[in-house]
Amino acid sequence: MKKQTRYSPEVRERAVRLVHEHQKDYASQWSAMLSIAPKIGCTPETLRTWVRQSETDQGIRGGMSSSERDRLKELERENRELKRANEILRKASAYFAQAELDRRPK
Repeated sequence: MKKQTRYSPEVRERAVRLVHEHQKDYASQWSAMLSIAPKIGCTPETLRTWVRQSETDQGIRGGMSSSERDRLKELERENRELKRANEILRKASAYFAQAELDRRPK
């Protein structure tokens, strides 16, 4: 399996900018990506993903922007934590209620 490489935000921005600036010199946006990707050191598919996300963030293309996606992940994480806390409180409540019933004189 191939090792994943992390690219800095500056490299991503530069690559996306190059595609947008030079796509008029090519027959299609994809052919521009095929030409630019090796120069950046990434695969054309990786570059395509960056360009599509950039277009989404700018409102050119439909979908969730990066900030919306980050906010959704944050809310889902918070939701999981709250559900876990509620389950712990529910079990603790049941435990102490049972202990109180056992303690009463008969």
